Amino acid sequence: MAIGERIRFIRNLRGMTQKFLGLRVGFSERTADIRMAQYESGSRTPKADLVEQLADALDVSSEALNVPNIDSYTGLMHTLFALEDLYGFKIDRLDDEICIRINRQNGSTFAKMTGLLEPWEEMAQKYRNGEISREEYDQWRYRYPKSEAERNEVTRKALKEENNG
Repeated sequence: MAIGERIRFIRNLRGMTQKFLGLRVGFSERTADIRMAQYESGSRTPKADLVEQLADALDVSSEALNVPNIDSYTGLMHTLFALEDLYGFKIDRLDDEICIRINRQNGSTFAKMTGLLEPWEEMAQKYRNGEISREEYDQWRYRYPKSEAERNEVTRKALKEENNG
């Protein structure tokens, strides 16, 4: 999610209008909503000092607004928070281990995410079982989704031959 989308998402979560938020960060009455619309649409990008002001006005960390940098643990956490907001991921505990799950109540998103994650889990299982090498597993991951389309095509051809033979 780009910074403008993140600003809009949190602003809406807080029940604020663009004008109200713009006024809170010091824009004039005449331009407050226009400026916020520009930032939210991505036609303008807020500078670091404005991001800090927006974060204060929205009562969030500036990391919650910035596009997360997963090279830091804080950035990774904000990426996970965004996944919770966008795709219904939820933090849970299973067999005394912390895990991330997909919220079943999120119907179509649950189905789509399950469909995307199942092939990953299958390939990871094959790697853990020694059925494929680390290199084959990495090739699958780094070529995704092309690798998944190729895998599906091989499966489809095998089923077709099985049915014709």
